[in-house]
Amino acid sequence: MNECVLVVDDDREIVKAIGLLLEKEGYQVLKAYDGMEALELVAEHPVRLIIMDVMMPKLDGLSAVMKIRERKNLPIIVLSAKSEDTDKVLGLSMGADDYVSKPFNPQELAARVKSHLRRYTSLGDIHAQQQADVIRNGRLCYRMEERTLYADGEPVKLTATETKIVDLLMRNRGRIFPAEEIYQRVWEEDAFAPENTVMVHIRRIREKIELNPKEPEYLKVVWGIGYKIEKIENHC
Repeated sequence: MNECVLVVDDDREIVKAIGLLLEKEGYQVLKAYDGMEALELVAEHPVRLIIMDVMMPKLDGLSAVMKIRERKNLPIIVLSAKSEDTDKVLGLSMGADDYVSKPFNPQELAARVKSHLRRYTSLGDIHAQQQADVIRNGRLCYRMEERTLYADGEPVKLTATETKIVDLLMRNRGRIFPAEEIYQRVWEEDAFAPENTVMVHIRRIREKIELNPKEPEYLKVVWGIGYKIEKIENHC
């Protein structure tokens, strides 16, 4: 059966437009026009992903997200006309996985739906899988025993050296490593002007894992200090 996506918005034209877009992509679409109706449909149907508007009657979208999160771990994309960073942070902090501002690009929305569903179905329920050898960090998943990195559920093709760097940074998310220390740990020899060597490998890894390598979300440089993988909370 095709993946079931629930679209929730009090604007019926928007619901209709998104529904047509997703049906064209092969998804089964359920439609709701307020938060209460959304809760009922989630309880009654095998919904795999939700696109939820914020401002709605009866029960607003963020309150609905919180209630759904009490029982479900499926991906939720918040859709809102508000574009301020504070609104995005609020939505994500209340349990949403992603945030799309109106007016939205249809192709971008479809791509985000596909990405979240692929990650959800490939990796499964995070809370049901408590494997000690798996590190999950936002869109990234690193299987330590396999020494394999996944982005959005897809394996990332890394060289042996890139894998060693990823292993070091993923095991120590949030910690800043100077280029000298990365070189000593990965190449296992004393560092002599290692900045350029490490920088080249960092750039290559960024190109493989970041949605926009020029504005990295995960693999970041802390100028004058070193490199780190940002620790990102999993909302699913």
